[in-house]
Amino acid sequence: MLFNCPELDIAELNVIDSINKLRENLSYAVGTSRKWTGLLRRNLFARAIRGSNSIEGYQVSVDDAVAAVEGKEPMDAEHETWAAVTGYRSAMSYVLQLSDDPYFSYSSDLLRALHYMMTQHDLSKNPGKWRPGPIYVRNEERGEVIYEGPDAEEVPMLIRDMVTSLNDGKPMNPLIRAAMGHLNLVMIHPFYDGNGRMGRCLQTLILARERVLGAMFCSIEEYLGRNTEEYYSVLAEVGGGSWSPGRDTRPWIRFCLTAHYRQATTVLRRTKEMQRLWDALEFEVQKHRLPSRVIPALVDAALGFRVRNSTYRAGAEVSEVVAGRDLKSLADLGLIVRQGERRGRFYLASETLARIRETTREPRPAMPDPFGKSGWQNYTPDSIRTSRRLSGTRESDALPAVTENLVC
Repeated sequence: MLFNCPELDIAELNVIDSINKLRENLSYAVGTSRKWTGLLRRNLFARAIRGSNSIEGYQVSVDDAVAAVEGKEPMDAEHETWAAVTGYRSAMSYVLQLSDDPYFSYSSDLLRALHYMMTQHDLSKNPGKWRPGPIYVRNEERGEVIYEGPDAEEVPMLIRDMVTSLNDGKPMNPLIRAAMGHLNLVMIHPFYDGNGRMGRCLQTLILARERVLGAMFCSIEEYLGRNTEEYYSVLAEVGGGSWSPGRDTRPWIRFCLTAHYRQATTVLRRTKEMQRLWDALEFEVQKHRLPSRVIPALVDAALGFRVRNSTYRAGAEVSEVVAGRDLKSLADLGLIVRQGERRGRFYLASETLARIRETTREPRPAMPDPFGKSGWQNYTPDSIRTSRRLSGTRESDALPAVTENLVC
């Protein structure tokens, strides 16, 4: 038996409809031949990687997250953190490759392969293998166990059930299917370490397979990284302390729908800002009779990224000498500012470029709550029973226990 989605009520169906409308607008905004779409997709990919890993304590700058996406060396990250981030990057890159595979199916082997990609840098975490014994999720601040996974002997069977449910083809909204895949994997807790990252990666994979909008425009990993305590709270509420698949999953469904609504709102704002910024910088480049290839570097600097010769020449497809000359021209014109020397040199936005960026910003009102006062935090079973409905374990003694920090 797995955790199951309840019958959706009118509030949840209305929120799904609102999310679909936001995604339609997003699809239009990025679906045509926009010159900046690739940059936005890269930035979203980097923020998803950064957000998911930050939940586990692997903190990297946005610059280093972008470097991971582009296969470049980090500027700040330490070895262990970089290994975790690049491992997650590899798994997520494979997920994106699978999004349009006509021969795709979910399988236990696929999940174990993704886990190996994420954790291969530390063999003590049994990369690609099911956990050998019991596992606990512990809140280190309070010093208490908040969740105990099912017996290790049950893991292969439970994963088979989950994979079967993902492959069954039964009608289910993709947002709900992805949320339930995430929840079941995290609650089964099949691995020694990395279960949270695997759950989030699986959720993105399910969304990618939907093929309505690019996976990076649908992922909520950045949102989860920004709202970690809320994420922990709802998982603890639904989990109930131990493997209890009969528990009510509506709080989790509402949390995920809220995350999708808010993330889509954020991404739609970014598309508007990116278009304005690109247009403004295209005008600036033409005014100074510069080559159009410098626009992406100016966009990066305007957005707060550090621009390096190596990343610029890779994106512009020019030699090191030409890249150096282009960047020098931008610095001489007062659009970017040099920092550091020789191999450590990078460029930041000048005051002039920062002012251009400010003119392209959208208003930032308080983030909307699609459920209003009926959000998951205020949900009670009685309140749902009165709303209109629409169709649409025991620790092993044989092996030592494993303790994880909250949801890994």
